[in-house]
Amino acid sequence: MFKPIIAINADYRTTDDNESAFSFVSADYYDAILQVGGLPMILPPLEKEEDIEAFLDRIDGLLLVGGADLDPRRDGWMLHPAVRLLHQRREIFDRKLVRLASDRQIPIFGIGVGMQLLNVAHGGNLFLHIPEDKPNALPHRDFMDPAHRHGLVIEPHSLMEEVYGDGELRVNSMHHMAVDEVAPGFRVTARCPDGVIEAIESMSPDWFALGTQFHPEKSTASALDVRMFEEFVLAARQAKKDVRLVA
Repeated sequence: MFKPIIAINADYRTTDDNESAFSFVSADYYDAILQVGGLPMILPPLEKEEDIEAFLDRIDGLLLVGGADLDPRRDGWMLHPAVRLLHQRREIFDRKLVRLASDRQIPIFGIGVGMQLLNVAHGGNLFLHIPEDKPNALPHRDFMDPAHRHGLVIEPHSLMEEVYGDGELRVNSMHHMAVDEVAPGFRVTARCPDGVIEAIESMSPDWFALGTQFHPEKSTASALDVRMFEEFVLAARQAKKDVRLVA
């Protein structure tokens, strides 16, 4: 069976001891792709758009990984003291990557800050610190418990419902920022019971674009979460098939 190539954006970090900077990706992401029949390709933070375009020519889907926080100043907001910024080289690259991949309607799955980036790249915005922006919210991060979980309320007639059904569901939670206003062309398909947005999906029938604030790739996820990656890789496989038919 054809195995679609799934690009994964790499994180980037410099060091303070004269050692070389380095890129890295948690093995959880590429193991999840391999498990469901995709071939992962790790993308370093490229600078030139033509180089990014050359990579996009070769892939069938894009997985946007989690990480630190987006810089709100790039979207016209003030910097909050709780924000821990992505390295600017990664963020600049990620923003270009999402824009160019979206223009091509390449299937995209954004996780954590990847979902937040998908939202702001299409005109949405973010809460910068849940404890201040939504003071009555449940805890969404517990530094003493990396396996911290909360409930999820799923919207009907969504991919989230197809994957998880309508039963009680609990997901891992490790974030302090969250989607506020949802980007045009997207809809909310899951929330925490406190109202914090946990999943968004494209409303276009011709474009698979999904974001989850929780992390279905983590060891703290449930076995059912693997289905999210199955749907993503299936969409990438179908998109490739459609391109071949057109050609």
